[in-house]
Formats: sequence, structure tokens, C-alpha cells
Amino acid sequence: MPETIEEQATQALTNLKNVLAAAGLSMNNVIKTVVFLADLNDFPVVNRIYESFFAAPYPARSCVQVAGIPKGAKIEIECIAVNE
Repeated sequence: MPETIEEQATQALTNLKNVLAAAGLSMNNVIKTVVFLADLNDFPVVNRIYESFFAAPYPARSCVQVAGIPKGAKIEIECIAVNE
């Protein structure tokens, strides 16, 4: 697992993009994301990276700080996508 929040956010979003592609979808199909952060102070960095993966209008998003993420990760992202 990458060490920095920048690397982890990029990896999480790349993984999400790849899972969507395997289902024949793209990031444009995402309508909602939930971002879980170990440290909410990382939000500005994550937001910058997030914006590079999505186009406006951005999907709805929730972002919360959590007490812990499996394997000591700094970020976890889940999404809901629709097949239009």
C-alpha cells in the first residue's frame, strides 16, 4: 500500500476506475461517492486529486473522518454508479 495520502487517494480512485471499466462503465456513470478519511485535514489534498478523476458536474459526495480504516489506510472510497 502506498504511504502518502496523495498516493493512496490516487490508487483508490484508479482502482475505482478499473472496477467500473471492468463492468463496462466509466467515472461518468458515478452518481455518488463516500470518502472515508483517517484524518479530515487531508481533505484539501484528496479533493484536488478527486477533481482530476471526475468531470463537472461532479457526483454527489460525502466525506467523513473515521476512527480507523482496514490495514491502516488513510483513505477508502466507495461509489454508486448507474448504467444509463
